Amino acid sequence: MSDSLKLETLRAGDRAALLDSRGYRDLVALGAEVVAADGQPPFNDQTLVDARAGRCVFTLAYLDETLAGAAVVNGDTLELVIAPALRGRGLGAALTAHMLDEDKVLVGRRRPHVSYLSRLLEPFQSDAPLAIPTLAWSHGDHPAAAALAAKYRFSAVRRLLQLRLELESPYTAEASAPNSPAQTDFTIDSFVPGRDDDEWVALNARVFAEHPEQGSITQSDLRARIDEPWFEAGDFLVARGPDGAMVGYNWLKIEPTDIAAAATPTPTPAAERVGEIYVIGVAPEAAGEGLGRLLMQHGLAALAARGCTTAALYTDDDNASAVQLYRSLGFTDYTVDVQYREDAHR
Repeated sequence: MSDSLKLETLRAGDRAALLDSRGYRDLVALGAEVVAADGQPPFNDQTLVDARAGRCVFTLAYLDETLAGAAVVNGDTLELVIAPALRGRGLGAALTAHMLDEDKVLVGRRRPHVSYLSRLLEPFQSDAPLAIPTLAWSHGDHPAAAALAAKYRFSAVRRLLQLRLELESPYTAEASAPNSPAQTDFTIDSFVPGRDDDEWVALNARVFAEHPEQGSITQSDLRARIDEPWFEAGDFLVARGPDGAMVGYNWLKIEPTDIAAAATPTPTPAAERVGEIYVIGVAPEAAGEGLGRLLMQHGLAALAARGCTTAALYTDDDNASAVQLYRSLGFTDYTVDVQYREDAHR
């Protein structure tokens, strides 16, 4: 491995300075490369939201002035990625060693695997993460990540499926379920920022009360997403009952054309455009009435109308009812994310 590998910390406290920094621009470019190669982003959306809010820091690994990889510790969770063109050269092991083995990261607790690669990097290391991660994500379930997890005695505890569906155009909710009783019981309209914020945050917390990430979304998290370039209020569908109360939602995420094109360096005339079912939820009291299917059908119709050729979504593989619904609509497996947890007894 080259001794020109250097590590830098990208601090996120000043949003304006962060977005204008070379490190952040390099990170965005690396993310586009990874999406093009792997079919999915290298970091969870909440990780990026928290980074821009100053709640976590990125460690960037440069090889001869080229960003070779990046890692972030957000709370107790590690995410790490290596540039597709530079994989297989030991850089992932080196960056993992920095995040998990370095003495100044350990805060009085030593790992059993302080590697030669970590010692080799010592002259180039800058600020360390503030906490030792006990959880880690492998986006795409890469074999190299599984090997590193075994080395550091992390065990798989969660599997997040990415499912996809090819969209036909035109796609209409009415055509896909002409006799759905939910169509007469609920009204579907669009989220109104500023008016619906409180009601949605409260409903989302109830729907995902036992979900480790989605259920903890706050007002500031919602506002951060509203500020993202991909946000369109018309893509945020909400369902209301006869009394006007919000009882469900289907939030769609469609990257702007210029951002989506950046992730496809050599697009074809019939380039795929992926729209995401970003998050869908139904109030517990409205469950079992067909509302989830109705929201999905309206969401798929909206994606097709916006020019998307493929719909994507993420769901835990142990959420049997959700997986059954999505598969009944034609969704099939695309990739798998695996979450690892540090073994309690080592």
